[in-house]
Parts: sequence; structure tokens; C-alpha cells
Amino acid sequence: MQEEEVLAEFRASKALLEGHFLLSSGRHSAHYLQCARVLQNPDRAGRLAVALAATLPHDIRKQIQKVVSPAMGGVIIGQEMGRALQVDAMFVERPTGTFELRRGFALEPGDKVLMVEDVVTTGKSSREAIKAIEDAGGKVIAAASLVDRTAGAVDLGVPYFPLVALNFPTFAPDELPAELAALPAIKPGSRQQP
Repeated sequence: MQEEEVLAEFRASKALLEGHFLLSSGRHSAHYLQCARVLQNPDRAGRLAVALAATLPHDIRKQIQKVVSPAMGGVIIGQEMGRALQVDAMFVERPTGTFELRRGFALEPGDKVLMVEDVVTTGKSSREAIKAIEDAGGKVIAAASLVDRTAGAVDLGVPYFPLVALNFPTFAPDELPAELAALPAIKPGSRQQP
């Protein structure tokens, strides 16, 4: 799937939003990709997961034993990636502020894991999820996401494969352009702000 095809999927589901958004990273943006909207259609979610799985090099793809994603945003794409790769999928969540496996999910020591996100903006949630997976005994051999908002600048400490890498600028609260500062900020993300 080419970048324009991926963005067409977002546009078709009204998941590419414009305005003033406060991202879960704490940064501000004039664009927001609401992956929950693009993934609400099971056929579309499946197509995107198959396309994302195809970005993984064969030598990595054949080693993957489990898919783990961070809740909430990564749950649907994680499940679809498990289906595409024909391995179990589970998720980590933050009941007390730190990611952990719950609900009976468990990794065998040394399980080779693909960590899957919906959108990576700064990589903070991804790195926290990777740490939780490794603390639970898994070995993260790669990460993947539908969208890399850093356009390739993020370092997750493991090979990283996004379906599409975009460069929608983000801004710290004290560096907002006037046109963005003039709009009220909407907080669409799933993580509580500090």
C-alpha cells in the first residue's frame, strides 16, 4: 500500500482531522489521525494490517511468536496484526499509570514479540510498552505502526516498520504558531495528560 492509498483510507473514514489538537505526547498539532475511526471497519482494519505485515522483512516476520500492543490505541491494529501474522495478540494497559500485562495475558520467557501501535508521535508509549513486554519475559524483535508521525526520526531501540511516515509538524505549548493558538485545543488521545 502506498502512502496516498493509506491516507485515502483515513480520509474515507473521516479519520484525518484538521484543527488544533493536544496530542497524548503533550505536543500540539493542526492534524490528528484518529486511528479508531479508520479501524472501526473490520475490512479496512484487515487490509491495513495485511499491508503493515507486508512491510516487515521476511527474516523478522518468520520469527514473530506474539503480537503485543499498548491499550487503547493499539488494541485493534494489534489484533489484526495477530490475524495477519497468524500468531496470538495481546495488549498491555496502564491500570496504575505503568504498562503491564493483565487479564490473564502472559508471555513465555524469550517469546519473540512484535510490538504494534496505531500512531507513533514521540515514541514514548512505544518505548514504555517495549519495556513492559521485556519486563514480562518477552523479547521485542521489532515494532510496527500504521503511522509514524516523526517521518523516520524516532528511535524505539528495535527495528521499526511503519506503514506510512508523515511529517505533520507538532509544537510544544510555548512555541505554538499564532493561527494554531487562536483555536481551542481538542484532546482526542487516550492517554491522560501529566
